[in-house]
Amino acid sequence: MSAIHGALTLAVLSALLLTAAHPGQAQTETVLYSFTDSPDGAYPDSELVLHKKGNLYGTTFQGGAYGNGTVFELTAAGTEKVLYSFGSQPGDGIGPRASLTFDKKSNLYGTTEVGGAYGGGTVFELTAAGTEKVLYSFGSQPGDGAGPWVGLTFDKEGNLYGTTAYGGAYGGGTVFELTAAGTEKVLYTFGSQPGDGTDPQAGLTFDKKGNLYGTTRLGGAYGEGTVFEVTAAGAEKVLYSFGSLPDDGSSPTTGLVFDKKGNLYGTTPSGGAYGYGTVFELTKKGSEKVLYSFGSQAGDGFYPYAGLVFDKKGNLYGTTCQGGAYGGGTVFELTAEGTEKVLYSFGSQPGDGGIPYAGLIFDKMGNLYSTTIFGGADGYGTVFELVP
Repeated sequence: MSAIHGALTLAVLSALLLTAAHPGQAQTETVLYSFTDSPDGAYPDSELVLHKKGNLYGTTFQGGAYGNGTVFELTAAGTEKVLYSFGSQPGDGIGPRASLTFDKKSNLYGTTEVGGAYGGGTVFELTAAGTEKVLYSFGSQPGDGAGPWVGLTFDKEGNLYGTTAYGGAYGGGTVFELTAAGTEKVLYTFGSQPGDGTDPQAGLTFDKKGNLYGTTRLGGAYGEGTVFEVTAAGAEKVLYSFGSLPDDGSSPTTGLVFDKKGNLYGTTPSGGAYGYGTVFELTKKGSEKVLYSFGSQAGDGFYPYAGLVFDKKGNLYGTTCQGGAYGGGTVFELTAEGTEKVLYSFGSQPGDGGIPYAGLIFDKMGNLYSTTIFGGADGYGTVFELVP
């Protein structure tokens, strides 16, 4: 587990496992599946993807047949199937903590933080039948990245893009491109210029012109992370350095979402008026506004490590990994004006999940789905559904 994840206290975990029943909340939450470690996986800390047929797909960081994590499929009825257990072959990846991406043929693509032929992590492809292929092992060339934490993004030509938290020519991580044939190119190495960001732990987002946007956890003009833009040619620009304003957020670890006007939105797990993290808006010109600082009300969530998702009305939804009425984290809704509402506090019922590190996804009916890294019937995490 990372240093970030390791910061969670045993007290919080114990509280989740020992929680008694509490009065119901306005939204209905259902634990669709509780992980048991072996052989089905443990500690899912990534977002889910929804297939057009209605099944959910995700990864677990540990557990499975070899203890190195899994890719799983979950039906709407809560039946889970392990599609692949990492560690089944020499040079395989270990520890997938990123979300998955479908191609047009319904093959799945993802990353593992470590493992591979050189120990720096992998990009893998997985067929619907569960056949896995390591497309790329990081560390195969001088200046290569290492430690991909996040999911991948396709361009229109079928190339994959992502970030690595470490490695590169300056040790601050990279943005990379990978062809369908497995040929990798480092588009940008962080730390190449004064005030640059370092340690990108977030996925990338394309704009309409083909430029990539993301965040770095560290670096920037004030050392508290950045929002950056990288062109298709590999030219990088720091759009914003966190820490430039009073009560600003710090250390962003998640990707960004665009609104219809081209503004960017994201979260920071620390900083803000109360020190518990923020939701921020960033204009095209690099002007940042803190939309919400967590900790402003009783029972509020703390430490949002996950990204955001819009509903059709322009409201934002996300998770916090701690806080809430029972200490196990929250699901929240935030209006465009910055009014926040806690939709659900984890730990409200026996066997509930706790500490969600992953963001949310919607189905066609407007129901929300995600994972919790701990909690559930056996303490190894859950997949949950939240019905507004």
